[in-house]
Amino acid sequence: MRPLRLMLAICIGIVCIGTRAEAQNYPWCAEYAGTPDGPVNCGFVTFEQCLATVRGVGGFCVRNNTYQPPPGPHPSTGVQRRYPY
Repeated sequence: MRPLRLMLAICIGIVCIGTRAEAQNYPWCAEYAGTPDGPVNCGFVTFEQCLATVRGVGGFCVRNNTYQPPPGPHPSTGVQRRYPY
């Protein structure tokens, strides 16, 4: 009986120690249907990735204003433009 209690305590401890699940948040959002009130998908790491998704289905890409990068050094996430204006 005692080994069973020990195993049960270990299993409960492992379950309680696990990390909680959180929604992932990325820097770019696709707003479909051409309006800000339409469906939104904020699951894009790069602007180009977002553009490739909305191309052909309609919509546009915007910077995610709720994105919070993880702590630490980060590469530049600025959009590279073809024409300087």
